[in-house]
Amino acid sequence: MKEVRLHGRGGQGGVTSAELVAIAAIDEGKYAQAFPSFGPERRGAPVAAFIRVSDKVIRTREKVYHPDIVVVLDHSLPSLVNVAEGLKEDGIVILNTALSEDEVRKEFGLTCRLALVDANTIAAEVLGLPITNTTMLGALLKATGIVSKDALEEAMDRRFGRIAEKNKTAMHRAFDETVVTG
Repeated sequence: MKEVRLHGRGGQGGVTSAELVAIAAIDEGKYAQAFPSFGPERRGAPVAAFIRVSDKVIRTREKVYHPDIVVVLDHSLPSLVNVAEGLKEDGIVILNTALSEDEVRKEFGLTCRLALVDANTIAAEVLGLPITNTTMLGALLKATGIVSKDALEEAMDRRFGRIAEKNKTAMHRAFDETVVTG
């Protein structure tokens, strides 16, 4: 089973991202869960969402405490939240940042494997909005292959309808531009 924790801010689409990955996994014949963790936070407040993908039935319903993968949608969050908390020893942090690997390691103290992409720039150029959720899914796919591009594209088509094409373009561009280290 692969467990994923997404960190974002309210309104950035983290919950939608989790749902899209779970739908894609189910479409591929896997078992999956996606769920948020937030209270009465306002738009812009830090939120988390969780994904589990497995070839076997998933019995646990608790939040993900020891993720294999952490996806960070907002570049400012590692300064506020310990995004690597509980990360498994061979885990990876997928980060939206314009910083280099060395700068990320120095600024945030991350020693784990990293996947880095400037999702803000991609989202602004492709979507015209600072919403990085589908952009970061491209980075997630490149770093982990948790689901296939085709399955994720189909999930986006169903979820977004006529605006799916721009989201798929952002996802593909992020896939191409993501730098995976370690």
